[in-house]
Amino acid sequence: MILPNPHSLRARLLWFLLMAVVATALLQASMAYRSALAEADELFDIQMRQMALSLSPGIPVGGQLAGNPDRADDDHYDFVIQVWTVDGLSLFQSTARAALPQRAVMGFSTVKARGTTYRLFSFDTGSQVIQVAQDERVRQTMAAKLALRTVIPTLALVPLLMGLVWWVVSSSLVPVRRVQQQVAAREVDELGELTEETLPDEIRPLVHEFNLLFRRVTQAFDAQKNFVADAAHELRTPLAALKLQVQALRRAGDEASRDTAIQRLNAGIDRATRLIEQLLVLARQQSGTQATADAKSVDLVATANAVLVEMAPLAESKQLELGVDLHGNESAWVTGQSDALRILVRNLIDNAIKYTPTGGRIRVTLDTQTGATRLTVEDSGPGIAPTDRSRVLDRFYRVAGTEVSGSGLGLAIVKTIADAHQASVTLDESGTLGGLCLTVQFPPKV
Repeated sequence: MILPNPHSLRARLLWFLLMAVVATALLQASMAYRSALAEADELFDIQMRQMALSLSPGIPVGGQLAGNPDRADDDHYDFVIQVWTVDGLSLFQSTARAALPQRAVMGFSTVKARGTTYRLFSFDTGSQVIQVAQDERVRQTMAAKLALRTVIPTLALVPLLMGLVWWVVSSSLVPVRRVQQQVAAREVDELGELTEETLPDEIRPLVHEFNLLFRRVTQAFDAQKNFVADAAHELRTPLAALKLQVQALRRAGDEASRDTAIQRLNAGIDRATRLIEQLLVLARQQSGTQATADAKSVDLVATANAVLVEMAPLAESKQLELGVDLHGNESAWVTGQSDALRILVRNLIDNAIKYTPTGGRIRVTLDTQTGATRLTVEDSGPGIAPTDRSRVLDRFYRVAGTEVSGSGLGLAIVKTIADAHQASVTLDESGTLGGLCLTVQFPPKV
């Protein structure tokens, strides 16, 4: 038995459906054939009985109904009829060669005569016995012909039904072939979404997942291209500065000049290192994988406390007052990636420490009273003008006249992480401290 290709859905569907059609047709034909045989047999019995009953008035003794023993077509009779008196006197015999018994069981019976089997029906009218017989071979041949006439239409419809199944399966799989052709016709760098319209319900979820995959791959490619472009653009200046500082170190003529050059070189290396770290963080967040990978419930209160402990020495070095207001919340749960949220909180506090003058104030607030978790960082620094607030969230944008060194990536990373967690970022003026008030609001936890 040849089995279909196990890797072809179309071949398997056609194989099993066509085999089901053939098996069903054969079963139906067999049942119809047996039923037709039974009905034909019952019909012949009724015909024999009616024939016998039609002779019930009787045949006159000495009448002219006696059969002709010399007939040459005796073998062509479908029925054999015999009539005799209760005394055994034969009154009528349709064929002399029948040689059927003159005494029989009343009703239906079966006897063997002349090398064959006869189906008999005997009927006693009171004065005569009427007997009608039929050769079983003739009976079976006629019944088979009638049964075949019933079966043949069913068998004739099998090829038509098989062709219909073939067409339905082939046409139903056309959308799969169309999607395959769309993918095959694409260029290497073409990651646009596939068309989901007019697709069957069984295929649409698969194509939808493909489109989601294409989006993630596109985000990863975009992040890679942005990282390469950003690194090439932003590292050019610090590397050139490091080269100049190395040259200054080589030209230093005394110990004081050499120490100054070394300090500047170390500061330049620190700035380049910080820039590279920020670029790497931004690239990971923009790839779209950090917020969704290992997503779980994260306690933002615990995260904020850990970051505050980490940033406390830096705040103390500038004599900053770092206050925390949790509004009585022991925990504030959000769904996301713990490392990414830690980076978001650290960048917010680091940005506030960096731009707040010595002796200033910073306040970190966590509020869950509205149902959604809201993280707010306020400072007493110079703040940001309303015209620049929408742009400081862009990569490498720095407010004109800013004297504090930086790469312009801190708030861009905050915005990227917030977007990945479906959170909103709002910049405003602090009503209490007078500087910048930056709020990140997370959606309610489901």
